[in-house]
Amino acid sequence: MAIERVRNYFEKFGIDGRIMEFETSSATVELAALALNCLPCRIAKTLSFSIDGKAILIVAAGDTKIDNQKYKATFGVKAKMLTADEALNLIGHAVGGICPFGINDGVTVYLDESLKRFDTVFPACGSSNSAIELTISELEKYSCFKNWVDVCKAPV
Repeated sequence: MAIERVRNYFEKFGIDGRIMEFETSSATVELAALALNCLPCRIAKTLSFSIDGKAILIVAAGDTKIDNQKYKATFGVKAKMLTADEALNLIGHAVGGICPFGINDGVTVYLDESLKRFDTVFPACGSSNSAIELTISELEKYSCFKNWVDVCKAPV
């Protein structure tokens, strides 16, 4: 189970006890915001894409969408999201619980600038009913991200 994989990953940092599991689904930004009783913008959604057959993850604020022109300017290719099967196989987490923690080797993680306006955010923890509250510096540390990017449209 992917949440156990994330729990084991966080255990080595001593923060596995901070994982929250919900009775209800948190598989979408809206459902996660309801489960956490927070604004949807504070949900750190993890989007999965394919570049030359390799998976990348972009963690962005819940109220943003990918800007195709910015994405292409940053990565040199058109944005191509992974299918549910590809995400599970390439990343190690199923859609609805994808996060940048406890992922398969070879997956590159990027953090979108849209997250920088918050003190803390809530990414998923490998299942469709989990989350953890992290500061931005904790998100940087635990996600093992490669770079900050600006590939989202400004929130409306």
